[in-house]
Amino acid sequence: MQQFPPPYSSAAQFQAQLQELGHTVIAPESLTHWLGIAPEALKALEPYWDDLPPDTYLRDGGRYRFRRHASLIIDRAAAAGQDLTLAPHRPHWQPLDYNALHGGIERHFQPVHASLLGLPAWHALLLGLAEVADRLRGARRWYAEAHQFRIDTTDGIGRPTPEGAHRDGVDLVAVFMIARVGIKGGESRVFEASGPRGQRFTMTEPWTLLLLDDLRVIHETTPIQPADNAHPGHRDTLVVTLRSGGFLGP
Repeated sequence: MQQFPPPYSSAAQFQAQLQELGHTVIAPESLTHWLGIAPEALKALEPYWDDLPPDTYLRDGGRYRFRRHASLIIDRAAAAGQDLTLAPHRPHWQPLDYNALHGGIERHFQPVHASLLGLPAWHALLLGLAEVADRLRGARRWYAEAHQFRIDTTDGIGRPTPEGAHRDGVDLVAVFMIARVGIKGGESRVFEASGPRGQRFTMTEPWTLLLLDDLRVIHETTPIQPADNAHPGHRDTLVVTLRSGGFLGP
């Protein structure tokens, strides 16, 4: 299965590319350089993907998705220590206009572990994304939802985006690759929401980051399969969305 490499942008150029194209991909070494954190600090987050409960809301009958969810408020103008706050745990909700498969219902997921939320690298990631959103839309308070995902191939096929190509109804979408273990597939596809241009590539390196201007592009990830049918594999990601004006709700 042919893989197209990600069209990486440098730490100095990614913001301009995001504003020009509506999407950009940052390599792991550029991510750590931009955020000013060590690779070891990011690796400290990775074990938390080994304890994700099943997603019981899959309407295609699948058992391939595991996840945790957190809602946070980010305000870079606030005093240090108050710039990132955990909102009361709440259900995840999307309108049918953005998610025809799972929209229109309140989905209650188990919360992200408090110990993960307390790690310095987590704080750096969220504040860095808020900085990107500030430059994209103007400085404001951001309502963020963080989703830990594991898609596995125990049943043969795993679907990272069972709803297909979509938007999320937010301002900024960030997709961090955490791990690919024993799989093939999982190609990222990004298309202009109102134009002919599109791009396809496969994120393989841990802590590769895909940033999406949700107003301008739609995105999807193709299904994954085990590289060896005798050994199921999995694909782990962290998806963070930032929205101004409040959280999405019914």
